[in-house]
Amino acid sequence: MKRNLYIGAIFVALIATLAIGSAMLGKKAVVQAAGTQAPKFEVDPLWPKPLPNHWLLGNTIGVSVDSNDHIWIIHRGATLERLETLAQQNPPEADCCASAPPVLEFDEAGNLLRHWGGPGEGYEWPTSNHGITVDFKGNVWIAGNGGTDGQVLKFTQDGKFLMQIGHQGQPKANSNDKENFFKPAETMVDPKTNELYVADGYGNHRVVVFDADTGKYKRHWGAYGHVPDDTNLGRYNPDDPPAQQFRNPVHCAQLSNDGFLYVCDRVNDRIQVFKTDGTFVKEVFIEKRTLGDGAVWDIAFSKDPQQRYLFLADGSNEKIHVLQRNTLEIVTNFGDGGRQPGAFYAVHSIAADSKGNLFTTETYRGQRVQKFVFKGIASVSADQGVVWPKKP
Repeated sequence: MKRNLYIGAIFVALIATLAIGSAMLGKKAVVQAAGTQAPKFEVDPLWPKPLPNHWLLGNTIGVSVDSNDHIWIIHRGATLERLETLAQQNPPEADCCASAPPVLEFDEAGNLLRHWGGPGEGYEWPTSNHGITVDFKGNVWIAGNGGTDGQVLKFTQDGKFLMQIGHQGQPKANSNDKENFFKPAETMVDPKTNELYVADGYGNHRVVVFDADTGKYKRHWGAYGHVPDDTNLGRYNPDDPPAQQFRNPVHCAQLSNDGFLYVCDRVNDRIQVFKTDGTFVKEVFIEKRTLGDGAVWDIAFSKDPQQRYLFLADGSNEKIHVLQRNTLEIVTNFGDGGRQPGAFYAVHSIAADSKGNLFTTETYRGQRVQKFVFKGIASVSADQGVVWPKKP
């Protein structure tokens, strides 16, 4: 009798253990099936609408969204191949095609609204356009990373010239120059202070700040808040200790609503975060073993008041990384290499509109702008690949 009771107790215990284990496995399976909660996107393969006049885009190296949710891009028509510009040869050799003007403005539906740009009286147009920003007042800022570009330009939305800071013809790095840039990459204006932040850039190794109305110099700094140094650091090695200076290019400088500046140290595969006075806060490495062009190209923030998410364009690994902004942890990514909608060839710049939609541009032979429609916070996998629209 005692033996039977003992066996029965063991049997009941085993059943209970199996039941608990099954429940735990079931719970784990539910969590795995649910995936990570993060912003979800789908590419809009029909955006923007075709350009008029047989116009084509070259290296598309800047994107910005204004207060009306109009999308602005800048590109380099000179990078188009000859067979892409037969219509603009002298004499014309075919009906198609020609370079579009450098600056293009689209509405939310993808209609082309305005176009302008290029050399003009009173300013020095960059030899190689790079970056475009529409500030909180509606002014349009343009930088350039050509070999002699040392200037940033300010225009109205109609293309009327307003101001130039710096000058062309500064043919070597001087990251402590208070008057000129050297191949600046990108700009942004702080609406709270009306200060212009410049990622400077392809020649210099710093962030530099000016008054956005007067062009007066304010301050500058290098990596970790150090005084910048233009010593050649050599090639990036992911096994070396973190570099104490930025490598070229310092590719972006984006300011969050709560006053932190996120800087793209592209070839060093890292984001460095600063207070607006240049005090270093923290850093994170992204795809740390990426060589060549690096992994950290451009940054945009989610449009919730807390800006919970940071979107990082990675033009080497051909994806958009989605990070928790407070921890700088990657929660998911989307994209892949390719030329079809939703894939990337050197995704270069990124911006978000008020609805949370993302817009990206591609340099080199990518030569386009794409729209990714925000579908809300949802369960997503860690690596989503090409976010193609779901069938209705």
